[in-house]
Amino acid sequence: MEKNKLVTPEGTKDYLFEEAVLRKKIETKLRDAFELRGYHEVVTPGLEFMDVFTTIENSIPVEQMYKLVDPKGRLMVLRPDSTMPIARLCATRLKQEYVPLRLYYNQAVFSVNQSLRGRSDEIMQTGIELIGVSNKKADIEVLVTAMKALQNLGIDRFRMEIGHIGIFNSLISGLKVSPEEKESIRFLIQSKNYPALQDVLNGLPYSEEVAVLKILPRLFGGQEVFEKVESMVKDPSILELLQYLKELYQSLAMLGLKEKITVDLGIVNRTDYYTGIVFKGYVEGYGEEILSGGRYDSLLQEFGKDWGAVGFGVNVDSAVNALLSAKDHKLRPISVLVYSEPEYQMAALEHVESLADQGIVSEYSLADTQEEAVFYAGEKGITRIDLVGETVKIINR
Repeated sequence: MEKNKLVTPEGTKDYLFEEAVLRKKIETKLRDAFELRGYHEVVTPGLEFMDVFTTIENSIPVEQMYKLVDPKGRLMVLRPDSTMPIARLCATRLKQEYVPLRLYYNQAVFSVNQSLRGRSDEIMQTGIELIGVSNKKADIEVLVTAMKALQNLGIDRFRMEIGHIGIFNSLISGLKVSPEEKESIRFLIQSKNYPALQDVLNGLPYSEEVAVLKILPRLFGGQEVFEKVESMVKDPSILELLQYLKELYQSLAMLGLKEKITVDLGIVNRTDYYTGIVFKGYVEGYGEEILSGGRYDSLLQEFGKDWGAVGFGVNVDSAVNALLSAKDHKLRPISVLVYSEPEYQMAALEHVESLADQGIVSEYSLADTQEEAVFYAGEKGITRIDLVGETVKIINR
């Protein structure tokens, strides 16, 4: 059967020219940003045992994983997430290392998405994990690194939305509802489906938790968000989490980043390993998030290490699309076509190298005749032809 030999699988694509060049530039700039802040690269296998990703119940739906069986009959998956394999790595090969561990990665993840939703099944991610410390300093470092990483890409018009998953977890734990109903409420808040959320919560007995959950998707903005919740909540555990988030917000404001930050208590990610702050980065004018992360203090415990951790990942493909839509990213044009007269091929190749040393982009002509070379230059928009013989003759068109 060869009917699919000319197409790519659903959810994948080929990267050509500007996209491919910009993708590599983004990866390089992110690597530089991370390495200059003391992070070291790790690479995990593209194939992992499914057990790595099912260690926390409901973290990644099994139906969203690409699955296969190894020669011993063990169930394996294409890596759907980078954080869990790095947690495994830290709990095994790095378990004797002195913490904190500052790690970064640049690798693809694979996830089955519903067709016709425009989402990729193969995504290149570059991100960091700060492992072994659970304090405000670590959270601030990672948030600042995330924002500086976006600035390093040349993205000025971005927004970072920050929240705290513990606030939602505390509110939802106070409701006498089934796990399925909790997931439904979480999904409606995450998708900001206000009418459906009201319908579900109006069917529950009134409580402080229900009242706050009803408006949680609307708790979006600046300092006023904290004031609104403080006026409604009496639970000291929730107020403590809110105060922690407020202090993070104020710390980032002191660094001159206030205009880039939005508080959003409606960030309630499905990935259940998050335990503290959660955040997402957006580029103005581009709807899809290009960066997401948070604190996950309980994940490494599932692998046998009592280490807290916080990190984020940049969706490199989304960053490419955002930059392409915002700016005119073009390939470096061919400035010179180098054509050799008979018996001067080696001299022509040496001339190409000489131009490269000067930073001039050139192309060695494979045409058989000068007329063919001139025609080719015209078709490609190359305005200069260097004819290499006993001397080099320059023709400007």
